[in-house]
Amino acid sequence: MHSINMAREKLNDKWFRFAGIPLIALMGHIIFYNRNESGEERFGFWTIYLLSLAETMILWEVNRLVFAYYRNRFPSLQQTKQRIFHAFVASMVVTIILRGLNIFLYDETQFWGYRFPIEAYLHSVAVALLFVIVVGGVYEAIYYFRKWKDMTVQAEALKKENLQTQFDSLKGQINPHFLFNSLGSLSSLIEENPKQAQTFVNEMASVYRYLLQNNEKGLVSLQEEIDFIESYTGMLTTRFPEGLQVNIQVNHEDRTKMLPPLTLQLLVENAVKHNAVLVSKSLLIEIRSDKKNFLKVCNNLQPKTSAMHSNKMGLHNIIQKYKLLNRPEVMVLQTNESFSVSIPLLKKSHYGDTDHRR
Repeated sequence: MHSINMAREKLNDKWFRFAGIPLIALMGHIIFYNRNESGEERFGFWTIYLLSLAETMILWEVNRLVFAYYRNRFPSLQQTKQRIFHAFVASMVVTIILRGLNIFLYDETQFWGYRFPIEAYLHSVAVALLFVIVVGGVYEAIYYFRKWKDMTVQAEALKKENLQTQFDSLKGQINPHFLFNSLGSLSSLIEENPKQAQTFVNEMASVYRYLLQNNEKGLVSLQEEIDFIESYTGMLTTRFPEGLQVNIQVNHEDRTKMLPPLTLQLLVENAVKHNAVLVSKSLLIEIRSDKKNFLKVCNNLQPKTSAMHSNKMGLHNIIQKYKLLNRPEVMVLQTNESFSVSIPLLKKSHYGDTDHRR
């Protein structure tokens, strides 16, 4: 990946190098316009300019490699301070060494017809450092703007994806099959147990009220989710009176923590959808919190004989919401005996108004 990034940078600065190297060389030629002690020019204008061009090209290319290296080492916007500090320190060291050797070579060979005093060394290095700081600053400004623009585009893409996720979530949660099954159960209860049918209607109303009211919220408290899931599982146990068990063990202090709405409903629904609910072997769904700020939803595996097609939209929905919140990843674990999903619980103080709508 790093080598790909460096190759891309080489392509991106082609015109900057094409224009910058000759310009810096010309400025260096003017500043270091050399004459011998008699005041006469030892070399012509173009000879001196070509020498300056060669020196500038070497200095530019070596420093460019330094900046490319630290871009790949500290690529993100959050690492801007580290990237600038390390790149400029390394670049200054490289520049001092290169210019020092360059002037030393001229001095020892008396290429210009005279020896250089220490002031000339310092002057040469200082001017080279000035050029490097300016050019390096331009490189960094372009890189920073590009990264900021990329991050803005990514944020916009995530926002659009979130809207699509919410839409898919709403379609999935008001599931026609669930509604059909619920109405079928209600029809049977009306004839067999009118009192239980009334309870079922109340629970059904609570479920759909929660679905409609909370789908667009950013976060809700775990206690709200538990209250909702109790109504939801109440409806399920009416359909499966002896084959379904839902066990909720959540620490009291965790109930005020936050999570995306309808998370538990999606996970419970998935468990019932993909597993057989048998009187002889109950489907056990456990919801419990731990001391690491995670909520674990686990069920025993007993796949249906006729496997249902799944696009895993419910689980994808949950994972995407946590990505949008920039929180720890959802952990999914499947063994031969069980399937579990661990979701992070979030502190309310970190997110302000939980009724904020996206």
